[in-house]
Amino acid sequence: MTEGHFVRAVLRNGRLETASDARPVIWWSLTKSVIAAAALRLVDLGRLTLDEPVANRPYSLRHLLQHTAGVPTYRGPEYHDAVARGDPPWSSEKMLQWVRSDTLLFPPGEGWAYSNIGYYFVSRMIEAATGEALGPALRSLVLDPLGLAATGIVTTPEDLEPTVWGNPTGYHPGWVYHGLLTGPAEEAVRFVHGVGALLGEELWAAMLTVHHVGGDMPGRPWMEPHYSLGLMIGAWREAGRVYGHSGVGFTVAAVYAFPDLPGAPVVGAFAPGSDETVVENEALKLAMDQQAPPL
Repeated sequence: MTEGHFVRAVLRNGRLETASDARPVIWWSLTKSVIAAAALRLVDLGRLTLDEPVANRPYSLRHLLQHTAGVPTYRGPEYHDAVARGDPPWSSEKMLQWVRSDTLLFPPGEGWAYSNIGYYFVSRMIEAATGEALGPALRSLVLDPLGLAATGIVTTPEDLEPTVWGNPTGYHPGWVYHGLLTGPAEEAVRFVHGVGALLGEELWAAMLTVHHVGGDMPGRPWMEPHYSLGLMIGAWREAGRVYGHSGVGFTVAAVYAFPDLPGAPVVGAFAPGSDETVVENEALKLAMDQQAPPL
């Protein structure tokens, strides 16, 4: 089922070619891509705006989705030690006060800093615009339209136990303040494959608008790393253009589309551990392999 400790899924020419395990895996920061898609659908419905300031803040939804708002994120020994001890997640109020979320790292649009808190703000905007909790909102805006019936938001440690590698440390998904999805690898690739058609031409073009991130990424396949609206995007060595997202917690995830390769494959690779390099390189290998084993 998980040969080589990987769970893999490959979709090529719009058809599922490989799915090595039907059980759910943790999507980690691929959740951000789903949140971004939901927010953009609300822009299309006129319930959110992309470029107006958010609630008297100096940044816009576009800034938050692209990590160019200057909003800080949670990190450091106090946070990581609390997670490692198995402490209950802090309240959102404590978390926001602890990181000084109102103190921006730079003026909006004038820098880039990956921010989970920025996506926490987007999640709350989605809830306010729909009148629903994040889980039902993502289901009605993104998951159900794409037929992703087995994917959903998890809220308790017990929710993670059915995933492929379980929840050996009792990790609480509440520590991911913007929300955390689990679902089969097959549904992860179906999301990345289908999100453009779901959004339509104009909003899909907006989602692909990039901010150059740059920086050396030793061992990873990135040649031109950028970030768009909820997507990691750029070029991978011999594969050409890619878009999707990687993620890390106590397992790792990489789900990417390769539009320049024959069959425009979309691949997902998931594994235990905390090294995104492993799953990104596995995703590249899967995308380049034209002889993937049949279902």
